[in-house]
Amino acid sequence: MALAELKRKLVDKTLTAGIIGLGYVGLPLSLTFLRKNIKVLGFDLDPEKIRKIEQGQSYIKHIPSDELSEFVAQKKFEASADFSRLHEADVLLICVPTPLTKSREPDLQYVEATARAIAATLRPGQLVVLESTTYPGTTVEVVQPILEEGGLRAEVDFALAFSPEREDPGNPKFATANIPKVVGGVGPRSTALAEQFYALALEKVVTVSCTQAAEMTKLLENIFRSVNIALVNELKILCQRMGINIWEVISAASTKPFGYMPFFPGPGLGGHCIPIDPFYLTSKAREYDIPTKFIELAGEVNTAMPYYVVQRVMEALNNNGKSLKGARVLLLGVAYKKDVDDPRESPSFKLMDLLQKMGADVRYNDPHIPKLRPVRKYSFDQQSVPLTEESLAAVDCVLVATDHSAYDYNFILAHAKLIVDTRNVFAGLADTAGKVVMA
Repeated sequence: MALAELKRKLVDKTLTAGIIGLGYVGLPLSLTFLRKNIKVLGFDLDPEKIRKIEQGQSYIKHIPSDELSEFVAQKKFEASADFSRLHEADVLLICVPTPLTKSREPDLQYVEATARAIAATLRPGQLVVLESTTYPGTTVEVVQPILEEGGLRAEVDFALAFSPEREDPGNPKFATANIPKVVGGVGPRSTALAEQFYALALEKVVTVSCTQAAEMTKLLENIFRSVNIALVNELKILCQRMGINIWEVISAASTKPFGYMPFFPGPGLGGHCIPIDPFYLTSKAREYDIPTKFIELAGEVNTAMPYYVVQRVMEALNNNGKSLKGARVLLLGVAYKKDVDDPRESPSFKLMDLLQKMGADVRYNDPHIPKLRPVRKYSFDQQSVPLTEESLAAVDCVLVATDHSAYDYNFILAHAKLIVDTRNVFAGLADTAGKVVMA
């Protein structure tokens, strides 16, 4: 009876969506439903995020403040740190972090804590959807038992599903609304209700048979990328030894109209997905006595890339008669990808750490990240230095880690003494010989 009432609210669009975790996944998702006239109640433990939303301010670059403030003023969007209000929402979307422990094991503390908070106020007729990336089985093995501790049953009293988040910050072509949404429930009623809910705001919803299939879908997507990036990173090192330009090779291979998809090398993996997600599956696979050698090897190759880049910096400085110890290095870009303000798992932090440990004086510039905040492994108390003729001329090496569009590479080339390029941004520019080293 209670789930029938939820279905009626979905048809009438009179529901309230509760989104737990208002970060790079939760805030864009909130905006997507708000644009379809769905009321959103957001939850987060960060008081600064709550304060900014109350003031109609966005704290994510690609989320417009003017649109956000309009929804806040209309009282369609509210943010709260009071989790006792979870019962007010008809649908609850869990968008909390799923990091790794120091030993690279899944860390589900945020998912479990959120599930307990929901269980404390869970009422009949609610739909709960886990969106956080995790290993197959998490929804039914971890979340469902916690939610059912109070006596309510999934598929009978409440609905439960998994729908992996698919976000690509900074992508001008694809945003939350037009990225197909995969959904799998713990049973047919949950799947149908979750499909109906997401169809209110997203252009296409793809259903799968169960939550485990939906969880595995997300892992396959990112493991596919991890493996292929590892392949091209390994080939980059080989090509460098052989005197072949890997970027030229990739460009030539890309002319094949079938059977090939280009991937590009870099200084290491970044973002909240690719460096982390594969290890969620390798950990779960051990329960089934299945070695995931291919996946783990890709992780090893990608993890080693910052070490390779630092070695190239050392070689480049040495060829200029300069030791890495005591050298002044300016790192360009700490965001994990171009034109975003997201530094999560960025290889730039590892590069800074390695360079500093080897005695280099490291500073950074990033037009999107004016100040470094503590991240999972690192805490650098630095602010972005201005990119001027003086700042470029004052350093012994400029290390390009993130290829932001805002950078004037001709200007950098004109005023830097030495450049180590991990992104091929100086290809095609004149007079790079002897000054630009690929890494």
